[in-house]
Amino acid sequence: MKHIKIKVKVLEHAEGLQSPEYMSAGASGMDLYAAVRSDRELKPGEIFLVPTGICASIPVGYEAQVRPRSGLSLKYGISIVNSPGTIDSDYRGEIGIILINLGKESFLIKRGMRIAQLVLQEVIRGDIEIVESLDETKRNSGGFGHTGH
Repeated sequence: MKHIKIKVKVLEHAEGLQSPEYMSAGASGMDLYAAVRSDRELKPGEIFLVPTGICASIPVGYEAQVRPRSGLSLKYGISIVNSPGTIDSDYRGEIGIILINLGKESFLIKRGMRIAQLVLQEVIRGDIEIVESLDETKRNSGGFGHTGH
């Protein structure tokens, strides 16, 4: 398993909260914690930017993806609007989680609760070449549902 160093700055409103961490030896994502100052109700259909109280330095050549926690999604319908959210290697601001309540009941975001997970990925950049035509394939320009599946 490959390891890279991620420098994390804890902001004042997150002092005393848990640092991002892997919850098991095989976990792909580190849990992120809500740095809300007080409990916040998230009503059905509502979107709210949850602060984590941390900033990170992601090495060049990597990105951090913010993904929903499966337990919150299954039990309460809580997800992330822009899933996965991307944190670029040159971003140094506070990491925020754009939660949405897709459930039927209000959900209470509590200070220090695990609200998302952070997964590190290598980045491959493409070099665009403008051409007059593309190579043909069996599918060609067939769109959504074209293959019958």
